[in-house]
Amino acid sequence: MYKELVVIKVGTNVMTNKDNRIVRPVLNNLVQQIAELYERDIMTILVSSGSVIAGKEVLGKAKIKDKTQRRQVYSAIGQPRMMRHYYNIFNDYGMKCAQVLPTKRDFNPGVHRDNMINCLEGLLSEGVIPIANEDDAVSVSMSMFSDNDELATLLAQLMKADKLILMTDIDGLYDGHPEKADSKVIDKVEPKEDLDKYIEEGNKQEGEGRGGMGSKLNYAQKAAAADIPSYIVNGKRDNVILDVVEGKNVGTEVSK
Repeated sequence: MYKELVVIKVGTNVMTNKDNRIVRPVLNNLVQQIAELYERDIMTILVSSGSVIAGKEVLGKAKIKDKTQRRQVYSAIGQPRMMRHYYNIFNDYGMKCAQVLPTKRDFNPGVHRDNMINCLEGLLSEGVIPIANEDDAVSVSMSMFSDNDELATLLAQLMKADKLILMTDIDGLYDGHPEKADSKVIDKVEPKEDLDKYIEEGNKQEGEGRGGMGSKLNYAQKAAAADIPSYIVNGKRDNVILDVVEGKNVGTEVSK
C-alpha cells in the first residue's frame, strides 16, 4: 500500500504554448515526477484539463454556434486524445493510468459517490494512476464544476488526500501584478485569510480553461480548512511537484 496520497491538478495553461498547442514535453515532465513519487510509495490522483484544446486541434474551428455544445464536442473529441498522450507516457515509465470522468452530482452522498470512492481506491491499490476530468459530454450547466480546481479539491476531500497541488503558469500568488518587477510571491496564506486585494482575473479565450487565481485560492483555502495543505505552483518549473513533497519553499502554500 501507499503511504501518502497527493492530488495534482494540471491546467490547460500549463500544458500549452502561446499558440494554444499541447506541449508533450510538459506532460512528460509531469508524469516523470508522478513516477518518482510512485517509487517513494506516494500515489497520485491527476486532475487534467486539456480535452477542449486537444479537440480543437483535431477539429479546427467548429461551425457549431452554441458555446456549450461546441465545448462538449471539442471535449468529447479531445478527451481520448489526451488519454492517449498520458497512456503512452505512463507506459514509457512502466506505469499504468486510468480515466475517471466524474460529474458534480457524483459527489453528492449516495451510491454514485460510494462507487467513485470504490473505483479510485481499487485503482490506487493496484498502483494505477487515476486521471480525472469533468465529463463535459454529459455535464449540464447547473451541475458543472466551476472548473477543474473545484474537481481537484472535491477529490482531495473525498479521498482524504495528504496534499493538494494546483499547477498554473505563474509562480504562485503575488502581492502585486505578477508581471511587475517589484511583485513578490506570497509564501504562505491561511485558510480564512481575505485575499481579494491580490486577485485580478484575466481574460481567457475559449478552451483556455475556466479557473483563474481567484478560483485556485478559493478552493485551496477550502481544502486547507479541511486539513489538506494546498499549494499553488508553477507547473512549468522543473521538479516542482517533488519540491513540494520534499517541503521546499516553492509557490504559495495554503494551510493552517
